[in-house]
Amino acid sequence: MRLVRFHNIYGPQGTYEGGKEKAPAAIMRKVAEAPNNSAIEVWGDGEQTRSFCHVEDCVDGLTRIMESDYTNPVNLGTDELVTVNQLVDTVCEVAGKTLKKLHDLSKPQGVRGRNSDNTLLRKLLGWEPRLSLREGVERTYPWIWEELNRQSRAKLPTPKSNGL
Repeated sequence: MRLVRFHNIYGPQGTYEGGKEKAPAAIMRKVAEAPNNSAIEVWGDGEQTRSFCHVEDCVDGLTRIMESDYTNPVNLGTDELVTVNQLVDTVCEVAGKTLKKLHDLSKPQGVRGRNSDNTLLRKLLGWEPRLSLREGVERTYPWIWEELNRQSRAKLPTPKSNGL
């Protein structure tokens, strides 16, 4: 048996709307639906911190954990800590959009900070997630944009395909 604590996993083929999506997917959906030079709603003040792990790294890490002999709990996520405001900025850069953030302090923002401690992961496996948040967004945003475009909900510009 293996015990793995996942930290904010996101990526193509994931949930991007409906209330069960992770913050990166929700932000990517909002950005994709917003016309350039408009605004999107951001829950809280945007200064809450998180780490986000792309699904490719999650699958790689999970495979390595399952092949190991370690049976105690271990975190699986990145330790790249970013604010929600930084997440929005990264998605906007990848999308090629300029958007204003409208912070809604009446919405839940969760805990003030949460990050994956990968000390044990590095020690056990000599490995840690390799994709930065930006790289993960570059691999995920085009998929979300295309899903929304099929529903006539995505706004230009069309994202550049990353060839994956």
